[in-house]
Amino acid sequence: MLPSIAVTFRGVAAASIAVVLTASTALAGPLLDRIEAGEPIRIGFANEAPFAYPGDDGAPMGFVNAYALELLAEMGHDNIEVVVTDWGGLIPALNAGRVDIVTGGLNILKSRCDSIAFSEPMLMAGDAFIVPTGNPKGLNTYEDLAQKDAMLVTGAGYSNIEAARNAGVADGKIMQVPGPSEILAAVVAGRGDAGGLAHFTAITMAGEHDGVDVSDVTQMPETTMNWASIGFRKTDQDFVEQFNAAQQDYLGSDKMMATVAQYGYGPEHLPTGQTAAWVCENR
Repeated sequence: MLPSIAVTFRGVAAASIAVVLTASTALAGPLLDRIEAGEPIRIGFANEAPFAYPGDDGAPMGFVNAYALELLAEMGHDNIEVVVTDWGGLIPALNAGRVDIVTGGLNILKSRCDSIAFSEPMLMAGDAFIVPTGNPKGLNTYEDLAQKDAMLVTGAGYSNIEAARNAGVADGKIMQVPGPSEILAAVVAGRGDAGGLAHFTAITMAGEHDGVDVSDVTQMPETTMNWASIGFRKTDQDFVEQFNAAQQDYLGSDKMMATVAQYGYGPEHLPTGQTAAWVCENR
């Protein structure tokens, strides 16, 4: 269950979800200034189950939303506004001041660390592929994709793109689509040989749809392990420090684990001591 908070919704649409702007957006200052002025904290996420996604009524669902909202409530912040956009628009919306926090389950990457600030990691999990039932082409690693000249379909802005390129997959063999539903459709239709996703998302997708399996993630090298956290503007480092301080007691607590368990997050997904600074340097 999410904590009892005052949540308002903006920008939720059925198909291509876009951020809705308001006249006050351009005047918004750093996050602590907004909070002191009584303005809501605007959380941004895409439709990426089970990380973060809008429910049928637009409510924030997914384990990253549940985690972030409960932790913010622990910090005394319960005036929340929801903004949903396509995955590729999350970081631009954050830096443009249209959202204050990205709860979409962003993997920490050096390329992202150059443009936004991350809280300390709250998740450790690897990549996976969805593949046609039986995995006929034997695609379990990014190197498999490169060696077999296979077509990878993944989301625009996903960390899977960088991982594939690092393994030698040519750009012409990386099909970028808006999100999970389009990845699934491409694999089922045969336009993509493998769909690149987070392991969490792949398991959810394969469990809900016929015709696809999850690749053998035990074959993935350690370099594809990811650490995810909450994204902030670099100008809000003071709030990030407050968030990190509160997270020290909350991360891994009985309360937190009970909140996220419904989405498949278990003790095996807790970070094992890596810091955001380390991940920024090594991913």
